[in-house]
Amino acid sequence: MRLLLLNGNTDAAITAMLARHAAEAIPRLGLPAAELDAVTAAFGARYIATRAAVAVAGHAVLAALAEHVGPDNPRGYDAALIACFGEPGIEAAREVMPIPVVGMAEASIAAALAIAPRIALLTGGALWVPMLEEFALVRGHGRDRVLVRGVTPTGDMIARDPDGAVALLAEVAREAVADGAGAVVLGGAGLAGLAARVAPSVPVPVLDSLDCALAAALGGRTLAVRVAQAPAVGLSAPLARWFG
Repeated sequence: MRLLLLNGNTDAAITAMLARHAAEAIPRLGLPAAELDAVTAAFGARYIATRAAVAVAGHAVLAALAEHVGPDNPRGYDAALIACFGEPGIEAAREVMPIPVVGMAEASIAAALAIAPRIALLTGGALWVPMLEEFALVRGHGRDRVLVRGVTPTGDMIARDPDGAVALLAEVAREAVADGAGAVVLGGAGLAGLAARVAPSVPVPVLDSLDCALAAALGGRTLAVRVAQAPAVGLSAPLARWFG
Protein backbone atom coordinates (compact mmCIF):
# COMPACT_ATOMS: atom_id res chain seq x y z
CA MET A 1 0.00 0.00 0.00
CA ARG A 2 1.03 3.61 -0.49
CA LEU A 3 -0.15 6.37 1.84
CA LEU A 4 0.15 10.14 1.47
CA LEU A 5 0.48 11.80 4.88
CA LEU A 6 -0.21 15.52 4.50
CA ASN A 7 0.61 17.96 7.29
CA GLY A 8 -1.63 21.00 6.80
CA ASN A 9 0.69 22.98 9.05
CA THR A 10 3.77 24.48 7.39
CA ASP A 11 6.23 23.31 10.05
CA ALA A 12 8.43 20.71 8.35
CA ALA A 13 9.74 19.53 11.73
CA ILE A 14 6.20 18.48 12.66
CA THR A 15 5.94 16.59 9.36
CA ALA A 16 9.17 14.73 10.07
CA MET A 17 7.96 13.86 13.56
CA LEU A 18 4.66 12.55 12.18
CA ALA A 19 6.49 10.43 9.62
CA ARG A 20 8.69 8.90 12.33
CA HIS A 21 5.74 8.09 14.55
CA ALA A 22 3.74 6.69 11.63
CA ALA A 23 6.58 4.41 10.54
CA GLU A 24 6.80 3.04 14.08
CA ALA A 25 3.04 2.77 14.56
CA ILE A 26 2.17 0.81 11.41
CA PRO A 27 3.87 -2.46 12.50
CA ARG A 28 2.97 -1.91 16.16
CA LEU A 29 -0.71 -1.68 15.24
CA GLY A 30 -0.50 -4.72 13.00
CA LEU A 31 -1.45 -2.71 9.91
CA PRO A 32 -0.50 -3.65 6.34
CA ALA A 33 2.98 -2.56 5.36
CA ALA A 34 2.83 0.77 3.57
CA GLU A 35 5.09 3.10 1.67
CA LEU A 36 4.65 6.45 3.38
CA ASP A 37 5.11 9.81 1.66
CA ALA A 38 5.03 12.73 4.13
CA VAL A 39 4.28 16.18 2.70
CA THR A 40 4.15 19.64 4.29
CA ALA A 41 1.64 22.29 3.21
CA ALA A 42 3.32 24.93 1.06
CA PHE A 43 1.60 27.94 2.63
CA GLY A 44 -0.40 28.93 5.69
CA ALA A 45 0.18 28.95 9.43
CA ARG A 46 3.26 27.36 10.93
CA TYR A 47 0.88 25.55 13.28
CA ILE A 48 -2.90 25.86 12.95
CA ALA A 49 -4.52 27.31 16.07
CA THR A 50 -7.26 29.71 14.87
CA ARG A 51 -10.28 29.71 12.56
CA ALA A 52 -8.46 31.93 10.08
CA ALA A 53 -5.55 29.51 9.97
CA VAL A 54 -7.96 26.61 9.41
CA ALA A 55 -9.54 28.44 6.47
CA VAL A 56 -6.19 29.07 4.81
CA ALA A 57 -5.06 25.52 5.52
CA GLY A 58 -8.09 24.14 3.69
CA HIS A 59 -6.83 25.77 0.49
CA ALA A 60 -3.27 24.61 1.17
CA VAL A 61 -4.43 21.02 1.72
CA LEU A 62 -6.38 20.98 -1.54
CA ALA A 63 -3.44 22.45 -3.43
CA ALA A 64 -1.04 19.87 -2.00
CA LEU A 65 -3.39 16.99 -2.74
CA ALA A 66 -3.84 18.24 -6.28
CA GLU A 67 -0.07 18.41 -6.77
CA HIS A 68 0.70 14.97 -5.35
CA VAL A 69 -2.39 13.00 -6.33
CA GLY A 70 -4.33 14.99 -8.90
CA PRO A 71 -7.40 13.60 -10.64
CA ASP A 72 -5.58 10.57 -12.05
CA ASN A 73 -3.40 9.46 -9.08
CA PRO A 74 -0.31 8.62 -11.18
CA ARG A 75 1.77 7.73 -8.11
CA GLY A 76 -0.70 5.06 -7.06
CA TYR A 77 -1.71 6.22 -3.59
CA ASP A 78 -4.23 4.03 -1.80
CA ALA A 79 -5.33 6.77 0.61
CA ALA A 80 -4.47 10.24 1.87
CA LEU A 81 -4.28 11.18 5.55
CA ILE A 82 -4.75 14.82 6.55
CA ALA A 83 -2.49 15.02 9.58
CA CYS A 84 -4.16 17.95 11.32
CA PHE A 85 -6.69 17.37 14.07
CA GLY A 86 -9.00 20.07 12.67
CA GLU A 87 -8.99 18.28 9.31
CA PRO A 88 -8.87 21.43 7.13
CA GLY A 89 -10.47 20.92 3.74
CA ILE A 90 -11.37 17.26 4.29
CA GLU A 91 -14.94 17.44 2.98
CA ALA A 92 -13.80 19.40 -0.07
CA ALA A 93 -10.95 16.96 -0.66
CA ARG A 94 -13.38 14.07 -0.68
CA GLU A 95 -15.34 15.76 -3.44
CA VAL A 96 -12.39 15.83 -5.81
CA MET A 97 -9.94 13.12 -4.78
CA PRO A 98 -9.91 9.76 -6.58
CA ILE A 99 -8.85 8.00 -3.36
CA PRO A 100 -10.15 7.89 0.24
CA VAL A 101 -9.22 10.83 2.47
CA VAL A 102 -8.88 10.20 6.21
CA GLY A 103 -8.77 12.72 9.05
CA MET A 104 -7.31 12.38 12.52
CA ALA A 105 -10.29 13.70 14.50
CA GLU A 106 -12.96 11.81 12.62
CA ALA A 107 -11.06 8.51 12.89
CA SER A 108 -10.28 9.13 16.58
CA ILE A 109 -13.88 9.86 17.50
CA ALA A 110 -15.03 6.67 15.81
CA ALA A 111 -12.35 4.58 17.52
CA ALA A 112 -12.98 6.05 20.95
CA LEU A 113 -16.78 5.73 20.73
CA ALA A 114 -16.27 2.06 19.94
CA ILE A 115 -14.71 1.81 23.41
CA ALA A 116 -17.00 4.01 25.50
CA PRO A 117 -20.34 5.84 25.09
CA ARG A 118 -18.83 9.13 26.23
CA ILE A 119 -15.32 10.23 25.29
CA ALA A 120 -13.01 13.22 25.53
CA LEU A 121 -10.90 14.93 22.90
CA LEU A 122 -7.86 16.54 24.50
CA THR A 123 -5.73 18.90 22.44
CA GLY A 124 -3.32 21.79 22.68
CA GLY A 125 -4.53 25.39 22.44
CA ALA A 126 -7.61 26.83 24.14
CA LEU A 127 -9.07 28.18 20.88
CA TRP A 128 -9.45 24.63 19.60
CA VAL A 129 -12.08 23.78 22.22
CA PRO A 130 -15.08 25.53 20.60
CA MET A 131 -13.88 24.61 17.11
CA LEU A 132 -13.70 20.92 17.97
CA GLU A 133 -17.04 21.07 19.78
CA GLU A 134 -18.54 22.35 16.54
CA PHE A 135 -16.66 19.71 14.56
CA ALA A 136 -18.15 16.95 16.70
CA LEU A 137 -21.64 18.46 16.69
CA VAL A 138 -21.72 18.67 12.88
CA ARG A 139 -20.99 14.93 12.87
CA GLY A 140 -23.85 14.22 15.25
CA HIS A 141 -21.95 14.10 18.54
CA GLY A 142 -23.06 16.53 21.22
CA ARG A 143 -21.43 17.14 24.59
CA ASP A 144 -23.32 14.19 26.01
CA ARG A 145 -21.07 11.97 23.86
CA VAL A 146 -17.93 14.00 23.06
CA LEU A 147 -16.28 16.26 25.62
CA VAL A 148 -13.56 18.60 24.37
CA ARG A 149 -10.73 19.70 26.60
CA GLY A 150 -7.70 21.85 25.85
CA VAL A 151 -4.45 22.74 27.55
CA THR A 152 -2.92 26.18 27.24
CA PRO A 153 0.23 25.19 25.31
CA THR A 154 -0.47 24.84 21.60
CA GLY A 155 0.41 21.69 19.72
CA ASP A 156 3.66 23.06 18.35
CA MET A 157 4.74 24.08 21.88
CA ILE A 158 3.97 20.55 23.07
CA ALA A 159 5.93 19.07 20.17
CA ARG A 160 8.96 21.17 21.13
CA ASP A 161 8.75 20.16 24.80
CA PRO A 162 6.86 16.85 25.09
CA ASP A 163 8.48 16.02 28.43
CA GLY A 164 7.04 19.17 29.93
CA ALA A 165 3.54 18.45 28.63
CA VAL A 166 2.96 14.86 29.78
CA ALA A 167 1.95 15.67 33.37
CA LEU A 168 -0.36 18.50 32.27
CA LEU A 169 -2.05 16.32 29.66
CA ALA A 170 -2.53 13.53 32.19
CA GLU A 171 -4.06 15.96 34.70
CA VAL A 172 -6.61 17.31 32.21
CA ALA A 173 -7.35 13.79 30.96
CA ARG A 174 -8.17 12.68 34.52
CA GLU A 175 -10.50 15.68 34.87
CA ALA A 176 -12.30 14.57 31.72
CA VAL A 177 -12.64 11.07 33.16
CA ALA A 178 -14.16 12.58 36.31
CA ASP A 179 -16.69 14.28 34.01
CA GLY A 180 -17.69 10.92 32.54
CA ALA A 181 -15.28 10.19 29.69
CA GLY A 182 -14.62 6.49 29.24
CA ALA A 183 -11.81 7.04 26.75
CA VAL A 184 -9.55 9.99 25.97
CA VAL A 185 -8.09 10.96 22.60
CA LEU A 186 -4.87 12.96 22.49
CA GLY A 187 -5.58 14.97 19.37
CA GLY A 188 -3.26 16.96 17.18
CA ALA A 189 -0.16 16.62 15.07
CA GLY A 190 2.00 18.01 17.85
CA LEU A 191 0.70 15.42 20.33
CA ALA A 192 1.50 12.38 18.17
CA GLY A 193 3.30 9.69 20.14
CA LEU A 194 2.38 10.98 23.59
CA ALA A 195 -0.60 8.72 24.34
CA ALA A 196 1.59 5.87 25.54
CA ARG A 197 3.32 8.20 28.00
CA VAL A 198 0.08 9.71 29.31
CA ALA A 199 -1.89 6.45 29.53
CA PRO A 200 -0.25 5.05 32.73
CA SER A 201 -1.56 8.06 34.67
CA VAL A 202 -5.15 7.87 33.36
CA PRO A 203 -7.69 5.21 34.44
CA VAL A 204 -9.30 4.80 30.99
CA PRO A 205 -7.87 4.08 27.52
CA VAL A 206 -5.86 6.95 25.99
CA LEU A 207 -5.80 6.95 22.19
CA ASP A 208 -3.30 8.57 19.82
CA SER A 209 -5.08 10.42 17.01
CA LEU A 210 -2.35 9.55 14.50
CA ASP A 211 -2.68 5.85 15.35
CA CYS A 212 -6.44 6.05 14.84
CA ALA A 213 -6.08 7.75 11.46
CA LEU A 214 -3.48 5.24 10.28
CA ALA A 215 -5.77 2.38 11.27
CA ALA A 216 -8.62 3.94 9.29
CA ALA A 217 -6.47 4.71 6.25
CA LEU A 218 -4.75 1.33 6.04
CA GLY A 219 -7.52 -0.81 7.45
CA GLY A 220 -9.83 -0.51 4.45
CA ARG A 221 -12.66 1.26 6.27
CA THR A 222 -12.86 4.40 4.14
CA LEU A 223 -14.68 5.46 1.00
CA ALA A 224 -13.88 7.91 -1.76
CA VAL A 225 -16.71 10.22 -2.81
CA ARG A 226 -16.20 12.37 -5.92
CA VAL A 227 -18.38 15.26 -7.11
CA ALA A 228 -18.07 17.09 -10.45
CA GLN A 229 -16.71 20.65 -10.10
CA ALA A 230 -17.57 23.82 -12.04
CA PRO A 231 -14.74 25.83 -13.66
CA ALA A 232 -12.69 28.14 -11.42
CA VAL A 233 -10.04 30.82 -11.94
CA GLY A 234 -6.85 31.89 -10.15
CA LEU A 235 -5.87 28.47 -8.89
CA SER A 236 -2.58 26.61 -9.15
CA ALA A 237 -2.35 24.54 -12.32
CA PRO A 238 -2.64 21.17 -10.51
CA LEU A 239 -5.65 22.36 -8.51
CA ALA A 240 -7.32 23.88 -11.56
CA ARG A 241 -7.38 20.45 -13.22
CA TRP A 242 -10.09 19.43 -10.78
CA PHE A 243 -12.35 22.29 -11.83
CA GLY A 244 -14.11 22.15 -15.16
